[in-house]
Amino acid sequence: MTSSKVTDATATGAPEEGYERGLGSRQVQMIAIGGAIGVGLFMGAGANIAKAGPSIILMYALAGVVIFFIMRALGELLLYRPVSGSFAEYAREFLGPFFGFVTGWTYWLMWVVTGMAELTAAAIYIHFWFPEIPQWVSALVFLVALFGVNLISVKIFGEVEFWFSMIKVTAIIGMIVIGLGVLTLGFSDAGDTATVSNLWSHDGFFPNGIGSSLMTLQGVMFAYLAVELVGVTAGESENPEKTLPKAINTLPWRIIVFYVGALLVILSVVKWTEFSAGESPFVHAFGKIGIPLAAGIVNFVVLTAALSSCNSGMYSTGRMLRDLASNSEAPQAFGKLNARKTPAVGISVSVALMGIGVVLNYVVPEKAFLYVTSVATAAGIWTWMMILVSHIRYRAAVDAGRLRASSFPAPGGALFSWVALLFLIGVTFMIAYDKDARICLYVAAGWAVALGVGWSILKKRNPQLTARGGDEPELDASLKEPVR
Repeated sequence: MTSSKVTDATATGAPEEGYERGLGSRQVQMIAIGGAIGVGLFMGAGANIAKAGPSIILMYALAGVVIFFIMRALGELLLYRPVSGSFAEYAREFLGPFFGFVTGWTYWLMWVVTGMAELTAAAIYIHFWFPEIPQWVSALVFLVALFGVNLISVKIFGEVEFWFSMIKVTAIIGMIVIGLGVLTLGFSDAGDTATVSNLWSHDGFFPNGIGSSLMTLQGVMFAYLAVELVGVTAGESENPEKTLPKAINTLPWRIIVFYVGALLVILSVVKWTEFSAGESPFVHAFGKIGIPLAAGIVNFVVLTAALSSCNSGMYSTGRMLRDLASNSEAPQAFGKLNARKTPAVGISVSVALMGIGVVLNYVVPEKAFLYVTSVATAAGIWTWMMILVSHIRYRAAVDAGRLRASSFPAPGGALFSWVALLFLIGVTFMIAYDKDARICLYVAAGWAVALGVGWSILKKRNPQLTARGGDEPELDASLKEPVR
């Protein structure tokens, strides 16, 4: 059962279980914006463009709509009860302790392997300037540097993430403006061939068929991993009631500008057949334009994006392990804060496991990115599913008068959550069909066995873990207000 200590803390706005509310409004907003711009766009889009052609724009837009449904469902839950371990806490409350356990550990896994992906991408970007440096060396240097940032304090993390995100946002807007200049004014080396007709002139908008385009959705969904990170910041935000709704409501604009807008411009400036996996389409496009130093500048930006996401991963893994420890679902050492009020033990263990990414870059550098992104996508889909199912259960409880309504209700109520849930189930089947991405399902099966064994051991050691089921959420009396 969720402790009253957590509920009381969040209800009063006090620091949750020792956390420092050190993330200001501008930092939360920029973390939310930055979460929508990561290596999945900057690096993964190359492979997706090669598979789907210009229709990849439609795939990013379609997935973006579903992500907005997920985030509004999460937003309603966050304003009902803002806690740092949000996804696991809501699964624990509305579905039962086992689902909280699985969701917490799976979200932790997602960020560990995402961190591996970002380190891999960052090492690839370094090759642009220093091709003689082995990938694993660059990955190790970045891992150690970001580890230091996360151990200092949440304020330092927020400030570093703010500037990482600012660089990404400014750069993408600049890219769009330059690309539009090439299209309208015809300057640069790409001016003679840049035209909007590139979106349909080379074997059509769906050059490889609609089926091939739909198969890119699992890769597209990876690009949106981290948008839910704003929910993890809830326990350390200065004013979650104001900052969280604003961050979530601006998501559609971020998707339109940073994904749809950027890809529309790039695929108009450079025909889709010139893009390939393993290369950033942004770097390629601006190298094609021929602006002095443009490709190097863009490469710096995409490097920043990878480091930003890895930085966020270290932040979230420590908080999720602490939430699990506070519910006796992880070693109690993970629940301790250091003198700077950061979960240092949880962060340290997570970073050590992210080091596996360094090993992958040494053993299979050409496959490292594909392997870790497919596993991260599967873990992310589970997390999103738990958000949606928890939201559906919450709305049912509100409609029945058992719980108070949130101040930030999701449009469409539970209906849109059902739509998003069915979409995610469909993406899961696509992953199973894709021979390259299928490896993540094998990993998921092994992970499920490990979680099952872990849960069995926990039940024997602490029978109280299963004392509360997920049928009827139990809350403090102060929360059982009449629904207005």
